[in-house]
Formats: sequence, structure tokens, C-alpha cells
Amino acid sequence: MNLWLIFRIAFRALARNKMRSALTMLGIIIGVAAVIAMVSIGQGAQASVAEQIASVGTNLLFVGGGSMNVGGVRSGTGQSNINTLEVEDIDAIRREIPSVAMATPSVNARAQLVFGNQNWNSQVQGVNEQFPQIRKWLVQSGEFFTEADIRTASRVVVIGQTIAENLFPGMDAIGQTLRVRELPFRVIGIMARRGQDPQGRDQDDVLFAPYSTVQKKLLAITHIQFAYVSAISPNATYTAQEQITDLLRQRHKLAPNQENDFFVRNMTDVAEAADETNRIMTILLGSIASVSLLVGGIGIMNIMLVSVTERTREIGIRMAIGARSSAVRKQFLIESIVLSLIGGVIGILLGIAISVIIPRMVGWPTLVSVTAIIGSVVFSAAVGIFFGYYPARKAAGLDPIEALRYE
Repeated sequence: MNLWLIFRIAFRALARNKMRSALTMLGIIIGVAAVIAMVSIGQGAQASVAEQIASVGTNLLFVGGGSMNVGGVRSGTGQSNINTLEVEDIDAIRREIPSVAMATPSVNARAQLVFGNQNWNSQVQGVNEQFPQIRKWLVQSGEFFTEADIRTASRVVVIGQTIAENLFPGMDAIGQTLRVRELPFRVIGIMARRGQDPQGRDQDDVLFAPYSTVQKKLLAITHIQFAYVSAISPNATYTAQEQITDLLRQRHKLAPNQENDFFVRNMTDVAEAADETNRIMTILLGSIASVSLLVGGIGIMNIMLVSVTERTREIGIRMAIGARSSAVRKQFLIESIVLSLIGGVIGILLGIAISVIIPRMVGWPTLVSVTAIIGSVVFSAAVGIFFGYYPARKAAGLDPIEALRYE
């Protein structure tokens, strides 16, 4: 018997019991669809986090005063509120460390913003003129403040989209004067929309002002809370981290046995940790969904064994008129593979449909994986071969005379 004829016989045999064949394929359909959907959700989350981290800047470092606890590991002294960073420290980092491209001091406060009869409580962040380049954050309209504004502690601000929408609905905010803690500030720019950060916070609900202005007129402090530092390249971040640590220890006159009174956090570490976490989650989701493929394969074996029992007399007749054991084995093996592949194709279409529907219904990002689709096809064929081999071998091993006597 040629292969095409075996396929025709296999399709005919499956078509005789349409409902049973459909129910048998259902396990494979659900398994493949679940694998594709789960992997799409995992990879979508991974791509989303990677995009958000990339928007912050993978060559970015945070320098802060006091200590920071990350994953149970404390960096710096045990006093988290110690005011050890000065503007001069950041100037020295920019001036003396060749692996650093840019740096900005930063001081934060919360304040009530008022314009006309509108008011809004928001975060006020004091930075310098290099902040947009360091954070890769464009100014949508107007302009950012300059070095001259920093030196003179000017009362100028650049606002995020959320503040613009709530304080200046339907009008141009550029040139308007708003009050920050009862002090008048002139709006000179509006930042481009940024959306939420990985923790779900609204990044557009922020007002930027010269750090010197925030220090003197809003907080009445001389130190800075932390700094953003941009290395010359992502590969230079670890070098910059070591050099910043050495420089600050020297400037703060720390003895060799003293702990740092500051911390330096590398965003490359954060990106790698987030990527590893999402990769593990994707593998876990895919593995859990793969269990249903295994169940579907067992269902195929069960039905094929039933089919061998039901068609024992048919097998005996074919072998009695000259069919070889190999032809009988191929027939039942191909029936199993056909069941798996048809179920796999339907499962792929269903999985892709689910991956498209999920973002629209619940807002979760998904990314359909070509690797998962190819893997599902290969796995479906493997399930058909693995779970179909034993029934096919059993059919091929039947004694023709005993099979003809079977009732």
C-alpha cells in the first residue's frame, strides 16, 4: 500500500466516527491553544517590562544618600534618611569620571498646584537641564529650562500630560502662571506622554523645576536626595558604578572599614532581573499548559486502542488477503498523527485568537510567539507518534486467524 492510500483509509476511518474523533482532538486543541496563549501572555509581559525599562535607559544609574535595601541586601549605611549627597558630589561625578556622560541632581516634593479655579496635587521633581537626555524623555511643546535657570533658581516649570489635562483643559498651558505652594511659577514646556511605570504609577503626573528652585523655595534644604547618572554606553555602567563608588568614598572621607553612606543602583541589573523573572514565568506558564497536551495524548491512545478492538475483524481480513504488518501499523499510526495534527492546527488558530482577544478584553499585553507555534506543531506530531505507536503495534501484531474469529 502506498502512503497516499494509507492516508485516505485513515481519513475514512476517522470520518466514520466524527463525534468521537472531534472529542479526541479536543484535548490536543485545548492543550495547543493553552500553550500558545500562556506563552503569548508571558512574552507580552516580558516585552512590556523590557520596553518600560528601555524607556528609562539601560545605561542609567541611581545614586542616593543613605542606604537602600534590594532583595534583602543592604547597600550603604543603615540610616536611610541620612543627608550625605551634595550638588558638588554630582558635579564631581560629571567632571572626573570618563565613563559618565551626563548626570543630574534630583530633589522631590509633593505640592498642591493651583491655576484659576482648578487645583491638583502632584509630585514636584527638581532636576537640571540634562534630565530629558538622561531619561530619554522628549519635550512635546515649549522647552525645558536651561543652565541659567538652574543658576538663578528661576520659577519656571515643565509639566507632565496629566497635569496639563487637569489644570489646563482645552487650553494652551505654555506661558501660563500656576501656583505651587502659593508661589507663582511660569509654565515653559509640556513633556511627551510617558504612561505608567512598571509599578503602575502615572509618570505623567509630575512637575519639573530647576533643582535649585526646589531646594531653596520649596524644601529649604542644601543637600540632594538622589541623582540620575547616564553612562556613556550600557556596557560602561558597571565601570561607572565602581568609579562613582570610589569617588564618593574619597569625597566623603570614609575609612576602608566604614560602610558607604550612599548607594549606587545599576539599571542594567534591574533589567536583567526583570528579564529573568519574566522568562521563568513564561516557561512556567507554558509548562503548566503543556500538561493538557499530555492529557490529550493519553486520550488519543485510549481511543486508538478502542479503535483497534472494534476493527479487529477488519484487520484480520486485510492481513488474510495479503496486507503486511507494517502497512497495518502505518495505518493506525497515521490515524493517530492525523488526529493530533488536525487538533494542533485548530488549537493554533484558537490560541492566536485568544492572544488577540485578551489585550482587548483585560488589557494584558500579549506577543504571539512563532517559536511556540512551531513547537506546538512539532509537539502535536510527536504526541500522535508517541501515543499512537502502541495501538498501531498492537494492531500489527494481531494473528490473522484469531482476528477473523473475533466477534
